[in-house]
Amino acid sequence: MDRTEAAKYLAILPDWTLSEDKIEKQYRFKTYLDGLSFVNKIGHLAEEQDHHPEILVGWRRVKLTFTTHSIKGLSENDFIMAAKAENKYRLTTRKPDDLSAKQKREDRETMSL
Repeated sequence: MDRTEAAKYLAILPDWTLSEDKIEKQYRFKTYLDGLSFVNKIGHLAEEQDHHPEILVGWRRVKLTFTTHSIKGLSENDFIMAAKAENKYRLTTRKPDDLSAKQKREDRETMSL
């Protein structure tokens, strides 16, 4: 995937960055355990989708990096997984009752990708 196509996908992924042939984002959490909970959710998602990110865990932060190793670059699946990670983050950091109807609809749409 070229940088122009990657930039189109990145436009809908808040705070994700393109670096060489990978996309990355650092998430922040209120507690270390909140970050670990998020990592576990990402781990389950990665197993379900058979697409595994690099995960770096720090104090109250988690960095995800996606790339497609088989093609040594970015694929559409990296961006799909990033969108699903965004959804998991929202659900980890907010109570479901706090989500607006629009956010709940977007979450359902993201999960169906």
